Amino acid sequence: MFIKLCVSSACLLFCASSLAGVTTPKAASTAETITINRIADVGFNHSEVVNTAAYLADEIGGRMTNSPAMRKAERWTQDKFKSWGLKDVRAEGFDFGRGWWIESSHVRLVAPRPLELRAIPLAWTPATNGVLSAPIIVAPMISESDFAEWKGKLAGKIVLATWPAPPKDDGDAPFQRLTDADIAKLDKYEQPTFDPAQRQKRIERYRFRPNLDAFLAAEGAVALVQMSRTEGRLVHGEGYGYRVGKTPKLPGIELAAEDYRKLTRLARRGEVRLEIDSRVHFEDADHSAYNIFADIPGEDLAGYVMAGAHLDSWVAGDGAADNGAGSAVIMEAARILASIGVKPKRTIRFALWAGEEEGLLGSAAFVEHHLAHRPLPTDPAEADLPPYFLTDSYPVQALPGFAELAGYFNIDNGSGKIRGIYTEGNFAVVPILREWLSPFASLGASTVVAEPTGGTDHVFLSRLGLPAFQFIQDPLDYETRVHHTDLDTFDHLRPQDLRQAAVVLATVLMAAANMDKPLPRKMLPTQPAVTDPFQYPDPAKKQN
Repeated sequence: MFIKLCVSSACLLFCASSLAGVTTPKAASTAETITINRIADVGFNHSEVVNTAAYLADEIGGRMTNSPAMRKAERWTQDKFKSWGLKDVRAEGFDFGRGWWIESSHVRLVAPRPLELRAIPLAWTPATNGVLSAPIIVAPMISESDFAEWKGKLAGKIVLATWPAPPKDDGDAPFQRLTDADIAKLDKYEQPTFDPAQRQKRIERYRFRPNLDAFLAAEGAVALVQMSRTEGRLVHGEGYGYRVGKTPKLPGIELAAEDYRKLTRLARRGEVRLEIDSRVHFEDADHSAYNIFADIPGEDLAGYVMAGAHLDSWVAGDGAADNGAGSAVIMEAARILASIGVKPKRTIRFALWAGEEEGLLGSAAFVEHHLAHRPLPTDPAEADLPPYFLTDSYPVQALPGFAELAGYFNIDNGSGKIRGIYTEGNFAVVPILREWLSPFASLGASTVVAEPTGGTDHVFLSRLGLPAFQFIQDPLDYETRVHHTDLDTFDHLRPQDLRQAAVVLATVLMAAANMDKPLPRKMLPTQPAVTDPFQYPDPAKKQN
């Protein structure tokens, strides 16, 4: 597709104001007004983003945190940053847990007939140590209250522990680009809510899976099988038992939804027997995970602006869209700016996070080490909760580095082109971001919306009131087919979109780095009032 670069008066206004470090029109030097065009020339005509994305996906592949593939990615990305001339390239460790990877796996129906099944080991479950052959039992369990029904019935069985949900009709188009009307619907401010009861429900859901594993092991079950949540014989293999001393006891398998339902139907008519051969490995040489950082040093002003994406992935696919694409765009923006020799007022920092898939752990560690501290739970029973359960603990203690972060921009919604940016309820930043994105209207990337978005590495920064943002991106087939599945491969990336995203990101970073003042912040959060003090719990939703 031919992409025409905007060289209108809006573009020149952007260069004259934002790249000069202000947010109102002002005369700019020739060097400042051509910076955006130099970025565009390198990013569109001399791009390396596709090669970077292909290496991460095809050569390295799925990058589970602390796996051998992730270690390779940590080394390779640092080498690339250094080769492009970035400074202070470094790996910063934080406590994580065990590495894990899949050598091979096979699941086979042996009775009532032989059939190969589509399956994947669940992350951080142990190997079968050879072929495991046993009958199945369909024993759906969604809470600990279900355990009593199955007590004494599971010894020697492969337990199908998921309720066999019926097939889903396809509602959304499998591949989608956003229309202007779609994006306009996002520009709706959502008032924050605070409901302490919801936190307890989240904790109960978090506790259930390890408690299920312990119950099955105590009952003498030999393996656990769960059903894929996605139709079309897609599998995911997500699991969260990565911490030392807390990995699951039983081998775990995820079956394609169609195969899972087949087994449950067969079990209604007689005995069903499976063979499972799960050859997986733990890595315990180093329990620290590592965030990767690289800088373009600032010349005049203290502090830094930062762009980030998570380098880790799941292993059903190659981690191409989630989030090799975002990592490649971050790296390409760094390469573009370094190659044209920019000299920003503030340092521009590039971050590749680890442990995102297990709960934003890498960015949470960065916040805890450099930006702000939230108090740990006083209840000993909550001492092992991961960081995302601590975002509603108060008071927040800002660290000395809190004032240094002038802005953060995240890429993590697949490889779809940038269409705009979520402002996370930061009203003061709206006109600034609109000005910065205005030159990219011809590339479809000029919208600024009020709606927040979650589930990725800007979250813990934004919840501290910091100016931290995620870009709006075209969905493509990210949510419908690719996200965390075995289809997360290079073929589901769109090179023209990656090039566009890198150009937009590099330009926004320069504008943020050259502002005389940092981007406006929200308020440092304090203990909120309960949103609905008169609410009674709904008995029908106690298990939701």
